[in-house]
Amino acid sequence: MSTSVRTMKLRPPLTTSDVSDLRIGDKVIIDGPIYTARDAAHKRLFELIEAKKDLPFPLDGQVIYYVGPTPPRPGRPIGAAGPTTSYRMDTYTPTLIELGIKATIGKGPRAPEVIEAMKRFKAVYLVAIGGTGALLGRRVVKSESVAFEDLGTEAIRRLTVKDFPAIVANDVSGGDLFTEAVATYAQR
Repeated sequence: MSTSVRTMKLRPPLTTSDVSDLRIGDKVIIDGPIYTARDAAHKRLFELIEAKKDLPFPLDGQVIYYVGPTPPRPGRPIGAAGPTTSYRMDTYTPTLIELGIKATIGKGPRAPEVIEAMKRFKAVYLVAIGGTGALLGRRVVKSESVAFEDLGTEAIRRLTVKDFPAIVANDVSGGDLFTEAVATYAQR
């Protein structure tokens, strides 16, 4: 694991070039649009894909944030927006990456199939710090409903973020912050 941590700016939609230079442990600051989707929304996206129907937003180069935000306080576009555990989306993620998703944001490690899809199709997995939902919600400057409004907090939303912080947990080379960090600290 690299001992020098870099901070990189990302502006979605992302290209292969944008994510190819990222390495595990790098800090990223995201400015621009990201899409929210959790379990139920992923299931519906997958059903649309299987039925060869149009999707509610273009996948190419996009970032999906696994979050179910709370209702906004007066004057704010969104409430708390902390990350959801990512493994619940692992069944659907390889297909979404193959169709163009370049980054996902959540918490916790990913399945080997997801890591393999990231290597093959050049995508990354970013982690946001759990327990910081109120702070992360302040990085959202705009929130728009995109699809599946009946799912409530699990509806797909297009968030516009400014200075949204995350850490690269899986990179395009197959680097895995979870396994490499454990190995590094186990040696001490």
